[in-house]
Amino acid sequence: METLSEKNTGTSPEVPKGSYDLRIFQALRRIIRAVDIHSHKLSTQHKITGPQLTCLLTIKAEGPLTSANLAKKVYLSPSTVVGIIDRLEEKKLVSRNRDSKDRRLVYISITPEGQKLVVAAPSLLQDTLSNALAELPEIEQVSITLAMEKLVDLMEAGHIGAAPVLETGSLTPEK
Repeated sequence: METLSEKNTGTSPEVPKGSYDLRIFQALRRIIRAVDIHSHKLSTQHKITGPQLTCLLTIKAEGPLTSANLAKKVYLSPSTVVGIIDRLEEKKLVSRNRDSKDRRLVYISITPEGQKLVVAAPSLLQDTLSNALAELPEIEQVSITLAMEKLVDLMEAGHIGAAPVLETGSLTPEK
């Protein structure tokens, strides 16, 4: 019987070929660990966290946004985004500006310092993964993207934000 470890040189324990649930679980754990390691690297080497960089890149791409609109675009809770914006503002990477017509609206804009950091910052993805994906034919990139999105759907997790804070409880929304 072929096992996962025969195809993989990692340290995962042997898993029979038909145990897809365990294989998927182990793959997800390894992905989570790799993301954690990359986030730590971003934080120590570039003094910015993954969620902060995500927000900064989104502001650069979309132009000035309210914190509520930014939260929707980056799949984080509005309260998480406010904290991220506070830290980015302290670092002088973004600025807050009130709308001249509707003073209730506050737009977040990227500063020149933020622009410089975006140019110098590494990919949000691990370099190895980013480079490997770029070398794949587009059809394979599309296939991987669709498979990951399908996995989210299968986990009934499409309604869950990508916040860095873990929550406990049911994955299905309460009615």
